[in-house]
Amino acid sequence: MKRIAVLGATGSIGRQALDVIAAHPELEVAALSSGSTDLAELAAAHRVDHVQVGGDPAELLERASPDLVLNAIVGFAGLPATLWALEHGVDLALANKESLVAAGELALAAWQHGGGRLLPVDSEHSAVFQCLEGRPPETLDSVVLTASGGPFRGRTPE
Repeated sequence: MKRIAVLGATGSIGRQALDVIAAHPELEVAALSSGSTDLAELAAAHRVDHVQVGGDPAELLERASPDLVLNAIVGFAGLPATLWALEHGVDLALANKESLVAAGELALAAWQHGGGRLLPVDSEHSAVFQCLEGRPPETLDSVVLTASGGPFRGRTPE
């Protein structure tokens, strides 16, 4: 049984993850967190003991001891969960890009200390990850990421 902590459980990625977990009996929800108070129903549906609204996600993870952390917390608030997973050698499915953008050096140091796998969830990063899997980094000259949305979608360079 693989125990998964779903952080950002009431958002789009979190809810999709819960659907996937429910469809696979070998997976179990170890913990749920959200910035909103809509967690009671989700916790009951998935029979989860470790639930937290707001606060420090690292404290929740410490109590729940998951095998995998899905970090879908929006913004810089997701950094403590990213660092906790990497420092503890727990596999991290990361939908929170801000953790790496804002604190890449900290995340790298945490990973070097603890290990674990970093699995990108965001579509563009996941596509690059899948293309490069098993390929030595020195064989790569560059990676071009195109923007598919965000605040500049539909705008012209002018």
